Amino acid sequence: MSHAPLPSRIYPVVDEARWVGQLGQAGAKLIQLRLKDMEQQALLREIRSGIAQARQHGVCLVLNDYWRIAIEEGVDYIHLGQEDLDTADLPAIRAAGIRLGVSTHSEAELERALSVSPDYVALGPVWPTKLKKMPWGPQGTEKLTVWKKRIGDLPLVAIGGITLERAPSCIAAGADCVSAVSDFIRMPDPAGQVKAWLAATGTGQAL
Repeated sequence: MSHAPLPSRIYPVVDEARWVGQLGQAGAKLIQLRLKDMEQQALLREIRSGIAQARQHGVCLVLNDYWRIAIEEGVDYIHLGQEDLDTADLPAIRAAGIRLGVSTHSEAELERALSVSPDYVALGPVWPTKLKKMPWGPQGTEKLTVWKKRIGDLPLVAIGGITLERAPSCIAAGADCVSAVSDFIRMPDPAGQVKAWLAATGTGQAL
């Protein structure tokens, strides 16, 4: 089975819809909207805003976690953690034509992810990350090489502690795409970071 490539080698993760427009305008073509602890109506407004800005700037939008809303609103991709796989209606997600990305941190989690036929898998944390406590130690770029050999043409996303300086080594090790939160939206010039990451990882387009 052949898998479609991701639309970009860089994959910013953002916590507000406004970033979708700002980073999309700078050239990011694949952006994840990860929203936490919001009241339902505010959450819906933010997701709809993210979708509108993604369409305006030609961005492939990935929604983290809220698969029911993704189906209702017509999001491009849904990203699920391992615990989300317990409760998500995967046949409904597929029936809606939504592509699926899954987080993985161990061999067992990779096996489980592959069993649901995702459109990409994310491996992390490649380096230590301060954003959330992780029960797993840093995976290292060597693990990217091992997993890429294992999964073939299924896109592999590297995430966790990745900076502009570290991104090229992930691509060289076998990752198809590199993802980060802090190294985009927590920087003084997020749009400039997008352009720098695109340059550092090649054209920014999937090959």
